[in-house]
Amino acid sequence: MLDECKALSNGTRLRILDWLKDPAANFPCDDGAGPGVCAGLIQHKAGASASTVSAHLAILQRAGFLQATRRGQWVYYRRDEARIRAFTEALQRNL
Repeated sequence: MLDECKALSNGTRLRILDWLKDPAANFPCDDGAGPGVCAGLIQHKAGASASTVSAHLAILQRAGFLQATRRGQWVYYRRDEARIRAFTEALQRNL
């Protein structure tokens, strides 16, 4: 649970999770039918360098909050809602 809390301790990572909660509203190019949101769109919205956003996405993925799908040279991200729900339930039980 500590790794998950550390992953959530950054404002940019929290915003990324929030944006991915409703991809169609936050990324106009996303219709919700694809494998997720392209890392480039997340980078553009975050206004940060590719390496910085990539590091944030990797941390969120290692914590289990994001799933990544590679299609050719592109990587698409979406929230792992079941994992997020399990974390919040565990947090509620343990606090």
